[in-house]
Amino acid sequence: MLNLYKKMSDYSKNKEKVYHSGYVSIIGKPNVGKSTLLNRLIGQTLSIVTDKPQTTRNTIMGVQSSDTGQIIFMDTPGIYSPKDALGDIIVKAAVNSLGNVDIVYFMVNPVKPDKHDLSIIDILRNAGKHIFLVINKIDRVKHETLLSVIATYSQIYDFQSVLLISAKNGDGVYDLINKTMELLPVGPKYYPEDFLTDRLERLLVEDIIRGKIMELTSAELPHAVSVEITRWIEKRNGLIFISANIYIEKESQKGIIIGKKGQLIKAVGIRARQECEHILNTRVYVELFVKVKKNWRKDINALRELGFA
Repeated sequence: MLNLYKKMSDYSKNKEKVYHSGYVSIIGKPNVGKSTLLNRLIGQTLSIVTDKPQTTRNTIMGVQSSDTGQIIFMDTPGIYSPKDALGDIIVKAAVNSLGNVDIVYFMVNPVKPDKHDLSIIDILRNAGKHIFLVINKIDRVKHETLLSVIATYSQIYDFQSVLLISAKNGDGVYDLINKTMELLPVGPKYYPEDFLTDRLERLLVEDIIRGKIMELTSAELPHAVSVEITRWIEKRNGLIFISANIYIEKESQKGIIIGKKGQLIKAVGIRARQECEHILNTRVYVELFVKVKKNWRKDINALRELGFA
């Protein structure tokens, strides 16, 4: 884990001892590295990360505390043009996250803005918040390219700060934290020192299972998948027994998820169990069932049943 606590303390050197606290929303289009950044900041996997867009479906909170301040980060779903009821809910969740925060990290890839980036900037114009432009994946491009990207964005909007980072390897994250602390108001400690997230373990495990499906399948199928924990039993020997339903939209998708002779669903279960054991720090047994819930992404009643609406 990065020693970000130390860097937060560095901010207070030679300054009056006051406590700063506040909320930060991490916003951007899909697949720019928002969840990777949250996991890096907190030092623990709170949000699943895959190479496919639209992985995050809910706003996920992560808390970082030190003796000088506390930052509550909100990792939001990627903002895109929704094509169904689920998409509408996801985008609204991201936009609504701007309402009660002090600072917004507008996270982008190290390329010039496209129409999706520009539409997000239009949303941010009326947010009335401190907006940081956070350019991620700087390890992938040349310095000259970064200068050009910065110049283009700076002509479009007057950002509070422009930060260059690699969420994957940690470059620039210290500077991001220090800039954030400089702008956060003097305030209380909202959560206990050892509190990391309000996210329930069951929700995290549902996302882990879905993440493994996304890793092992392709095209549109991963986005037609939802996971629901149906049983969670903690046994006396420390074993956690988890039973989950994997919902897909069409009968034809069932065979894809199960795979030839059950090999794909078996691989999903093995990978999910391994990650769950690492995060929960105990032995885990994962039992998976594949069920069809027709067109659930477009059905508001189905979305309510699955906890999205």
